[in-house]
Amino acid sequence: MAKSYVKFEVSKEVSDKSLEALRLATQNGVIRKGINEVTKSVERGLATFVVIAEDVEPEEVVVHLPTICEQKKVPFVYVPTKEAIGKAVGINVPCAAVAVEKNGSAEAAIKDVVSRVTGKAPSQSQEKPAQHNEQKQHHEPAKQQKKENKKE
Repeated sequence: MAKSYVKFEVSKEVSDKSLEALRLATQNGVIRKGINEVTKSVERGLATFVVIAEDVEPEEVVVHLPTICEQKKVPFVYVPTKEAIGKAVGINVPCAAVAVEKNGSAEAAIKDVVSRVTGKAPSQSQEKPAQHNEQKQHHEPAKQQKKENKKE
């Protein structure tokens, strides 16, 4: 008896937005095409977004991708066909999966898709800690100098 795998149904709107994000990322971002490349990208921590085709046969070929995406906290989405993914990334053959490594101009589209899929609004809190860390880095050398002066 064949085992049926659970797929995450997404609306046509989210699917279309995901494909548009792939088009944008292909133009001036970095993407990886194909199951093996996507797997490597996610495992190495390079992927920022993954798109998987629902019509992959046999399903076992892509069934590991959601698991590793969840482990590495990489957002992923299913789209209806391999052909749609291939067309979105500018190749003339079907493509089972694509990983976006550098978003390029697709940043806003990817954030929109991720917020719709996860149900969470995109937060700007990720930018604030980066600014806070920069401020800390500017103050650390002064602290280190004080400690060095005390040792002498």
